[in-house]
Amino acid sequence: MASDIHISVRTLVEHVFKSGSIDARFRSQTALLDGTRIHQKIQKTYQDGDQKEVLVSTKIEYDGLTFTIDGRCDGLIFHDDKITIDEIKSFSQPFDQLEAEGYPVHWAQAKMYAYIVALDKELEEIDVQLTYVHVETEEKKSLRQTYTFLELTRFVMEVIASYAPYAKLLNDHRLKRNESCRELAFPFKTYRNGQRKLAGAVYKMIVDKKNLFAKAPTGIGKTISTLFPAMKAIGEGELNRIFYLTAKTITRTSAEEAFSRMESCGLCTKTVTITAKDKVCFQEETNCQKDICEFANGYYDRINDAIFDILSNENQLTRKVIESYARKYTVCPFEYSLDLAYSVDAIICDYNYIFDPRVSLKRLLEEQKKSTALLVDEAHNLIDRGREMFSASLSKEPFLQLKKEYKGVNQTIYDAASKMNAWFIQLKKSHESQKEFVLEQLEEDFLEEIRQFAMISEQVLPLDTSPLLLETYFMVNQFIKIAELLDDHFIIYGEKERNNLKIKLFCLNPSQLLQQMGKGYRAKIFFSATLSPLPYYQEILGGGKEDYALNIPSPFSEEQVEVFIKPLSTRYRDRERTKNAIVTVIQSLLKKRPGNYLIFFPSYQYLLDVYEQFKLADDTTQTLIQESGMTERKREDFLAAFKPDQTETLVGFAVLGGIFSEGVDLIGDRLNGVVVIGVGLPQLCFERNLIKDHFASLGKNGYDYAYVYPGINKVLQAGGRLIRSEQDHGTIVLVDDRFLQRPYQQLLPSEWRQFTLI
Repeated sequence: MASDIHISVRTLVEHVFKSGSIDARFRSQTALLDGTRIHQKIQKTYQDGDQKEVLVSTKIEYDGLTFTIDGRCDGLIFHDDKITIDEIKSFSQPFDQLEAEGYPVHWAQAKMYAYIVALDKELEEIDVQLTYVHVETEEKKSLRQTYTFLELTRFVMEVIASYAPYAKLLNDHRLKRNESCRELAFPFKTYRNGQRKLAGAVYKMIVDKKNLFAKAPTGIGKTISTLFPAMKAIGEGELNRIFYLTAKTITRTSAEEAFSRMESCGLCTKTVTITAKDKVCFQEETNCQKDICEFANGYYDRINDAIFDILSNENQLTRKVIESYARKYTVCPFEYSLDLAYSVDAIICDYNYIFDPRVSLKRLLEEQKKSTALLVDEAHNLIDRGREMFSASLSKEPFLQLKKEYKGVNQTIYDAASKMNAWFIQLKKSHESQKEFVLEQLEEDFLEEIRQFAMISEQVLPLDTSPLLLETYFMVNQFIKIAELLDDHFIIYGEKERNNLKIKLFCLNPSQLLQQMGKGYRAKIFFSATLSPLPYYQEILGGGKEDYALNIPSPFSEEQVEVFIKPLSTRYRDRERTKNAIVTVIQSLLKKRPGNYLIFFPSYQYLLDVYEQFKLADDTTQTLIQESGMTERKREDFLAAFKPDQTETLVGFAVLGGIFSEGVDLIGDRLNGVVVIGVGLPQLCFERNLIKDHFASLGKNGYDYAYVYPGINKVLQAGGRLIRSEQDHGTIVLVDDRFLQRPYQQLLPSEWRQFTLI
């Protein structure tokens, strides 16, 4: 039986005919809207009886495959007993730059529609028209050809023949993949306590098309417990693709290792890891222009061969593998990884490729989402990341600089920047006595002015190389986008910084937008060791009443960890006074229980103060210190120093909520103890207080939402570094008198509540 390949006309012809270079120079943000507007304008000129947005579909057998090809034709024009296919294309470059004969990819799209219509209506010949319209001038150019049905049939079969090897490669792989997923056994000898329960719940959610919020303890093996059932669901035809979403590089590595382990047990799957553009770029300075970057120049001429080669020979498309093939074919490694994402079974990437409206993978169609599951690792991080993605700010400073830069150079930019600068000056004067202030709303006049600034910039930018103008334009554009989302979940505030003034559209509660961006996917699995309290995370991450929550107890025994609480004040006002007492606690611990320790502090400055005091009291113990802005190499060196069976004590000083308090696996004797200084409360600030007031106004405990829950999360993450397997033993010391208060006690894991008071 022939395998069915479903593909749209546009996807098919773009695969075969797309050519040229990546060019990330300025492109108008309104291009899509302009395109829609122009399509509608041209379609309004059609006569009675003509048809627009016509759905067409056909099936073609080729080389053991059945291709179902469909699409939406812009127009069918009936005139003088003839039918003309009309394909409308909007165009923003100067008209003299338009190819005289039109573009092969556009002709191919129109000819595919012509073939399907001619076949359907049994026509011997049909006219094909390309209508190019300039987005600004609305100048129109039409190109027309007549084709016989025989010519179109020959053309279509050539297109299918070009695409078939790639389609066959994907199809053969999927058959192998599905069989290997069905036969795959759990890749460890036994399940840890709670692992089977989590894996079962994930599988059930995917089958039932539901969402899950799972609090699963550190060390249980969450990565394999979510990926394994997802692969089993692919084998049963419930899923076709998964996204493994994470905020940190280190957890991406865990996902890659889990796939390697399953592969060694017989799994046949293709995975891609997407690494941020600035990290993976081969050039010293990221500039995606064909005349500057050889990897951007002619990218689309080489990309199909690069994709075919890597998919024919590799299963795990990690950063290293992608870089090696990218060099072989001279293609941009970042764009390469994005293009590969549409051909593989699993994508390991940052949250923003799904949830950030600016960078999400736009080509993932609604139909494909229905067979795609999202596995959201360390989901507690998504709250602040969500706030960040859905917020935007605008500052006075760039407009003042543009005013200076364009004086006597370009009057329109000068005037637009002057108006913006004047608006900020006026706002500053009306709030002279306040450093920070809340605005009830954005005046329509102001919004109109920033839209005008964006439009003027769009006209100037294609021929202008000013980095400041481009940067300001993107900032303004982002602001306009977020301004359209404003509702009760946002607050608008102003903040003065010396001579500068910043206006911020701040997303207080990202729940609705996270829900919106995740809409359409078959299942979403949010999991973390520290989704505590669960109802809070379920609410803020956009969960609904019909979603499921799962709380898995720790698989490790209470005997594995000994918890101590030292009731000292670590509040800001008391830090100087209790500094010596903290050093004494650390020294006493090291003396009684030598080994490898991590000590976590709520701020870098506090860390340095205690570190200095510690070194004065003890200059023999080996110490490491987390530096701000550590390179990946330095981070690796820091962790590599924690060796098992060391004869001398080693103490690492680190920041709560920083790079070493999450996703770090120091198994066995590599880590013997963790000391957490303070309850992790975020620093008191204007934004956190706005969050507090917002939730208080909804009848919630605003202080808990803004400070306590995010703080305790950092404490639990840091403590979770200690017990990672059934063999691990160690000591946790919590230093703060608030750990004895009932609200904090309730938030601690049950195995930490059997503590000894120091």
